[in-house]
Amino acid sequence: MSELALLIPILGVSIPIVAIVGGIGNKMFKRWADLKEKQMDLAARTAGEQAAQYAAKIERLEEHVAVLNRIVTDRNEGLTAQIESLRDVPTLRSAAKE
Repeated sequence: MSELALLIPILGVSIPIVAIVGGIGNKMFKRWADLKEKQMDLAARTAGEQAAQYAAKIERLEEHVAVLNRIVTDRNEGLTAQIESLRDVPTLRSAAKE
């Protein structure tokens, strides 16, 4: 019976201590979880902004490529003659070497 008499006060003191420590630990975990959630939201917003910037850059580059394609594929006879003359230049140089 004396063992039980010693156990009761020990349990009576340790239960409130465990409850207090558990409450503090719970608050700390909630704060940590809230911080992580804010960090993830910020990362998602930043990634979304970067994706929009990249999409705008890609659109501008596609427009530039379309303009360059029109310039290159233009049916202008003067441009076609210039391109053909540039193609013939290396052939003339290689013929001169032979």
